[in-house]
Amino acid sequence: MTDLSRFSINQMTVKQLSLPELADACAQLGVGRVGLWREPVRQYGVAETAKLIREAGLSVTTLCRGGFLTATDPAERSRALDDNRRAIEEAATLGTDTLVLVCGGLPPGSKDLRAARERIADALAELAPHAEDHGVRLAVEPLHPMYAADRCVVSTLAQALDLAERFPAHQVGVTVDTYHVWWDDQAPAQIARAGAAGRIHTFQLADWITPLPEGVLNGRGQIGDGAIDMRAWRGHVEAAGYTGPIEVELFNEELWARDGREVLAQTAERFVEHVLKKS
Repeated sequence: MTDLSRFSINQMTVKQLSLPELADACAQLGVGRVGLWREPVRQYGVAETAKLIREAGLSVTTLCRGGFLTATDPAERSRALDDNRRAIEEAATLGTDTLVLVCGGLPPGSKDLRAARERIADALAELAPHAEDHGVRLAVEPLHPMYAADRCVVSTLAQALDLAERFPAHQVGVTVDTYHVWWDDQAPAQIARAGAAGRIHTFQLADWITPLPEGVLNGRGQIGDGAIDMRAWRGHVEAAGYTGPIEVELFNEELWARDGREVLAQTAERFVEHVLKKS
Protein backbone atom coordinates (compact mmCIF):
# COMPACT_ATOMS: atom_id res chain seq x y z
CA MET A 1 0.00 0.00 0.00
CA THR A 2 1.15 3.56 -0.74
CA ASP A 3 2.53 5.77 2.03
CA LEU A 4 0.08 6.13 4.92
CA SER A 5 2.25 8.50 6.95
CA ARG A 6 -0.40 11.24 6.98
CA PHE A 7 -3.39 8.93 7.33
CA SER A 8 -5.17 8.85 10.67
CA ILE A 9 -8.11 6.60 11.47
CA ASN A 10 -10.68 8.15 13.73
CA GLN A 11 -11.87 5.67 16.32
CA MET A 12 -15.51 6.32 15.43
CA THR A 13 -14.97 4.94 11.93
CA VAL A 14 -14.32 1.49 13.40
CA LYS A 15 -16.07 1.84 16.73
CA GLN A 16 -16.85 -1.89 16.70
CA LEU A 17 -13.16 -2.48 17.51
CA SER A 18 -12.08 -2.30 21.12
CA LEU A 19 -9.06 -0.12 21.83
CA PRO A 20 -6.68 -3.12 21.99
CA GLU A 21 -8.19 -4.44 18.75
CA LEU A 22 -7.80 -1.04 17.11
CA ALA A 23 -4.18 -0.76 18.19
CA ASP A 24 -3.43 -4.26 16.89
CA ALA A 25 -5.23 -3.65 13.59
CA CYS A 26 -3.32 -0.41 13.03
CA ALA A 27 -0.01 -2.14 13.73
CA GLN A 28 -0.79 -4.91 11.25
CA LEU A 29 -1.81 -2.47 8.53
CA GLY A 30 0.98 0.05 9.10
CA VAL A 31 -1.31 2.83 10.31
CA GLY A 32 0.55 5.04 12.77
CA ARG A 33 -2.07 7.60 13.77
CA VAL A 34 -5.45 7.48 15.47
CA GLY A 35 -8.08 9.99 16.52
CA LEU A 36 -9.80 9.03 19.77
CA TRP A 37 -13.18 9.63 21.38
CA ARG A 38 -13.67 10.37 25.04
CA GLU A 39 -16.41 7.85 25.82
CA PRO A 40 -14.54 4.64 24.86
CA VAL A 41 -11.28 6.08 26.19
CA ARG A 42 -12.79 6.81 29.56
CA GLN A 43 -14.40 3.37 29.64
CA TYR A 44 -11.02 1.74 29.03
CA GLY A 45 -9.22 4.24 31.25
CA VAL A 46 -7.43 7.40 30.14
CA ALA A 47 -4.03 6.44 31.56
CA GLU A 48 -4.48 2.86 30.35
CA THR A 49 -5.34 4.09 26.85
CA ALA A 50 -2.30 6.36 26.79
CA LYS A 51 -0.08 3.41 27.74
CA LEU A 52 -1.70 1.12 25.16
CA ILE A 53 -1.34 3.66 22.36
CA ARG A 54 2.23 4.49 23.30
CA GLU A 55 3.31 0.85 23.47
CA ALA A 56 1.65 0.19 20.09
CA GLY A 57 3.80 2.91 18.54
CA LEU A 58 0.78 5.04 17.65
CA SER A 59 0.29 8.77 17.94
CA VAL A 60 -3.03 10.42 18.78
CA THR A 61 -4.01 13.11 16.28
CA THR A 62 -7.12 14.44 18.04
CA LEU A 63 -9.46 13.83 20.92
CA CYS A 64 -13.20 14.21 20.33
CA ARG A 65 -14.93 15.90 21.78
CA GLY A 66 -15.30 18.93 23.98
CA GLY A 67 -17.84 21.68 23.53
CA PHE A 68 -21.59 22.05 24.17
CA LEU A 69 -20.97 25.51 25.55
CA THR A 70 -24.22 27.35 24.83
CA ALA A 71 -26.18 26.75 28.04
CA THR A 72 -27.91 29.70 29.69
CA ASP A 73 -28.49 27.99 33.03
CA PRO A 74 -25.55 28.85 35.34
CA ALA A 75 -25.29 25.38 36.85
CA GLU A 76 -25.40 23.71 33.42
CA ARG A 77 -22.78 26.13 32.11
CA SER A 78 -20.52 25.39 35.06
CA ARG A 79 -20.83 21.65 34.47
CA ALA A 80 -19.98 22.13 30.79
CA LEU A 81 -16.88 24.15 31.60
CA ASP A 82 -15.73 21.57 34.14
CA ASP A 83 -16.25 18.79 31.60
CA ASN A 84 -14.22 20.66 29.00
CA ARG A 85 -11.40 21.20 31.46
CA ARG A 86 -11.37 17.44 32.03
CA ALA A 87 -11.36 16.88 28.26
CA ILE A 88 -8.32 19.13 27.94
CA GLU A 89 -6.52 17.19 30.64
CA GLU A 90 -7.47 13.88 29.01
CA ALA A 91 -6.08 15.11 25.68
CA ALA A 92 -2.81 16.02 27.34
CA THR A 93 -2.58 12.61 29.01
CA LEU A 94 -3.19 10.89 25.66
CA GLY A 95 -0.43 12.93 24.04
CA THR A 96 -2.51 14.85 21.51
CA ASP A 97 -2.30 18.60 21.11
CA THR A 98 -5.81 18.96 19.63
CA LEU A 99 -9.22 18.81 21.30
CA VAL A 100 -12.08 19.05 18.81
CA LEU A 101 -15.03 21.17 19.96
CA VAL A 102 -18.64 20.60 18.90
CA CYS A 103 -19.88 23.82 20.38
CA GLY A 104 -23.55 23.12 21.10
CA GLY A 105 -26.95 24.00 19.70
CA LEU A 106 -29.64 26.43 20.76
CA PRO A 107 -30.59 26.20 24.44
CA PRO A 108 -34.19 25.16 25.19
CA GLY A 109 -36.63 27.94 24.35
CA SER A 110 -34.09 30.09 22.49
CA LYS A 111 -33.99 31.07 18.83
CA ASP A 112 -31.05 33.46 19.15
CA LEU A 113 -28.09 32.07 17.21
CA ARG A 114 -25.94 35.15 17.74
CA ALA A 115 -26.34 35.02 21.52
CA ALA A 116 -25.49 31.33 21.54
CA ARG A 117 -22.27 32.02 19.64
CA GLU A 118 -21.35 34.75 22.12
CA ARG A 119 -21.72 32.27 24.96
CA ILE A 120 -19.29 30.02 23.12
CA ALA A 121 -16.82 32.90 22.95
CA ASP A 122 -17.24 33.54 26.67
CA ALA A 123 -16.55 29.87 27.39
CA LEU A 124 -13.49 29.83 25.14
CA ALA A 125 -12.10 32.77 27.11
CA GLU A 126 -12.21 30.61 30.22
CA LEU A 127 -10.97 27.41 28.60
CA ALA A 128 -8.21 28.63 26.27
CA PRO A 129 -5.67 29.49 29.00
CA HIS A 130 -6.27 26.10 30.66
CA ALA A 131 -5.70 24.41 27.30
CA GLU A 132 -2.46 26.33 26.75
CA ASP A 133 -1.24 25.32 30.20
CA HIS A 134 -1.64 21.69 29.14
CA GLY A 135 -0.18 22.05 25.65
CA VAL A 136 -3.55 21.52 23.98
CA ARG A 137 -5.21 23.52 21.21
CA LEU A 138 -8.97 23.94 20.92
CA ALA A 139 -10.28 23.22 17.42
CA VAL A 140 -13.74 24.69 16.81
CA GLU A 141 -15.58 22.49 14.36
CA PRO A 142 -18.32 23.98 12.20
CA LEU A 143 -21.07 21.46 11.56
CA HIS A 144 -23.42 21.33 8.59
CA PRO A 145 -26.36 23.74 9.08
CA MET A 146 -28.78 20.86 9.58
CA TYR A 147 -27.21 20.49 13.04
CA ALA A 148 -27.49 24.14 14.07
CA ALA A 149 -30.56 23.77 16.26
CA ASP A 150 -29.46 20.87 18.44
CA ARG A 151 -25.72 20.27 18.08
CA CYS A 152 -23.73 23.24 16.81
CA VAL A 153 -24.69 26.85 16.14
CA VAL A 154 -21.35 27.26 14.34
CA SER A 155 -22.18 26.24 10.77
CA THR A 156 -19.42 27.72 8.61
CA LEU A 157 -15.68 28.11 8.73
CA ALA A 158 -16.19 31.87 8.67
CA GLN A 159 -18.22 31.67 11.88
CA ALA A 160 -15.67 29.34 13.45
CA LEU A 161 -12.81 31.68 12.57
CA ASP A 162 -14.70 34.70 13.87
CA LEU A 163 -14.69 32.93 17.23
CA ALA A 164 -11.16 31.56 17.03
CA GLU A 165 -9.58 34.87 16.03
CA ARG A 166 -10.47 36.39 19.38
CA PHE A 167 -7.70 34.22 20.81
CA PRO A 168 -4.08 33.39 19.94
CA ALA A 169 -3.75 30.77 17.21
CA HIS A 170 -1.84 28.41 19.48
CA GLN A 171 -4.88 28.37 21.77
CA VAL A 172 -7.88 28.26 19.41
CA GLY A 173 -8.21 27.24 15.77
CA VAL A 174 -10.61 25.28 13.60
CA THR A 175 -11.40 21.82 12.36
CA VAL A 176 -11.90 21.47 8.60
CA ASP A 177 -14.21 18.49 8.03
CA THR A 178 -15.25 17.87 4.43
CA TYR A 179 -18.61 16.40 5.44
CA HIS A 180 -19.62 19.65 7.08
CA VAL A 181 -18.17 22.32 4.77
CA TRP A 182 -18.09 20.85 1.24
CA TRP A 183 -21.33 22.63 0.25
CA ASP A 184 -20.02 26.12 1.16
CA ASP A 185 -18.52 27.99 -1.79
CA GLN A 186 -16.83 30.38 0.67
CA ALA A 187 -15.01 27.53 2.44
CA PRO A 188 -11.87 27.54 0.24
CA ALA A 189 -11.32 31.23 0.97
CA GLN A 190 -11.91 30.61 4.66
CA ILE A 191 -9.42 27.74 4.61
CA ALA A 192 -6.87 30.17 3.16
CA ARG A 193 -7.76 32.63 5.92
CA ALA A 194 -7.30 29.95 8.55
CA GLY A 195 -4.04 28.74 7.09
CA ALA A 196 -2.53 32.20 6.92
CA ALA A 197 -3.02 32.53 10.66
CA GLY A 198 -1.94 28.99 11.53
CA ARG A 199 -5.43 28.03 12.67
CA ILE A 200 -6.06 24.78 10.79
CA HIS A 201 -5.66 22.46 13.75
CA THR A 202 -7.05 19.32 12.14
CA PHE A 203 -8.36 18.15 8.76
CA GLN A 204 -11.00 15.41 8.65
CA LEU A 205 -12.63 13.52 5.80
CA ALA A 206 -16.02 11.91 5.26
CA ASP A 207 -18.09 11.69 2.10
CA TRP A 208 -21.63 12.98 1.47
CA ILE A 209 -23.90 10.23 0.23
CA THR A 210 -27.47 10.46 -1.05
CA PRO A 211 -30.08 9.69 -0.15
CA LEU A 212 -29.05 10.38 3.42
CA PRO A 213 -29.68 7.38 5.65
CA GLU A 214 -32.44 7.60 8.22
CA GLY A 215 -30.96 9.39 11.20
CA VAL A 216 -28.54 11.66 9.34
CA LEU A 217 -26.08 11.78 12.23
CA ASN A 218 -24.80 8.37 11.13
CA GLY A 219 -24.91 9.09 7.41
CA ARG A 220 -21.29 9.86 6.61
CA GLY A 221 -20.15 7.95 3.57
CA GLN A 222 -16.98 6.02 2.97
CA ILE A 223 -14.43 8.02 1.00
CA GLY A 224 -15.21 7.72 -2.69
CA ASP A 225 -18.85 6.75 -2.26
CA GLY A 226 -20.33 10.23 -2.44
CA ALA A 227 -20.26 13.73 -3.89
CA ILE A 228 -17.12 15.24 -2.36
CA ASP A 229 -13.89 15.70 -4.33
CA MET A 230 -11.41 14.71 -1.64
CA ARG A 231 -8.32 15.55 -3.68
CA ALA A 232 -9.63 19.07 -4.22
CA TRP A 233 -10.15 19.61 -0.48
CA ARG A 234 -6.72 18.23 0.29
CA GLY A 235 -5.44 20.77 -2.23
CA HIS A 236 -7.25 23.60 -0.43
CA VAL A 237 -5.75 22.83 2.97
CA GLU A 238 -2.28 22.20 1.59
CA ALA A 239 -2.35 25.44 -0.39
CA ALA A 240 -3.16 27.08 2.94
CA GLY A 241 -0.01 25.56 4.45
CA TYR A 242 -1.47 22.56 6.27
CA THR A 243 0.82 19.51 6.11
CA GLY A 244 -0.42 17.62 9.17
CA PRO A 245 -2.39 14.40 9.59
CA ILE A 246 -5.54 13.72 7.58
CA GLU A 247 -8.11 11.97 9.72
CA VAL A 248 -10.98 9.88 8.37
CA GLU A 249 -14.01 10.10 10.66
CA LEU A 250 -17.08 8.15 9.54
CA PHE A 251 -20.38 7.64 11.33
CA ASN A 252 -22.06 4.88 9.38
CA GLU A 253 -24.26 2.02 10.59
CA GLU A 254 -23.43 -0.17 7.61
CA LEU A 255 -19.70 0.18 8.23
CA TRP A 256 -20.18 -0.56 11.93
CA ALA A 257 -22.02 -3.79 11.06
CA ARG A 258 -18.97 -5.09 9.18
CA ASP A 259 -15.71 -6.52 10.44
CA GLY A 260 -13.75 -3.58 11.81
CA ARG A 261 -10.41 -4.72 10.46
CA GLU A 262 -11.87 -4.95 6.98
CA VAL A 263 -13.32 -1.45 7.32
CA LEU A 264 -9.95 -0.11 8.45
CA ALA A 265 -8.20 -1.71 5.49
CA GLN A 266 -10.82 -0.42 3.06
CA THR A 267 -10.60 3.08 4.52
CA ALA A 268 -6.83 3.13 4.10
CA GLU A 269 -7.19 1.91 0.51
CA ARG A 270 -9.81 4.55 -0.26
CA PHE A 271 -7.57 7.20 1.29
CA VAL A 272 -4.77 6.27 -1.07
CA GLU A 273 -7.08 6.10 -4.08
CA HIS A 274 -9.18 9.20 -3.54
CA VAL A 275 -6.95 11.51 -1.49
CA LEU A 276 -3.32 10.76 -2.37
CA LYS A 277 -3.35 9.61 -5.99
CA LYS A 278 -3.62 12.17 -8.74
CA SER A 279 -6.78 11.87 -10.81
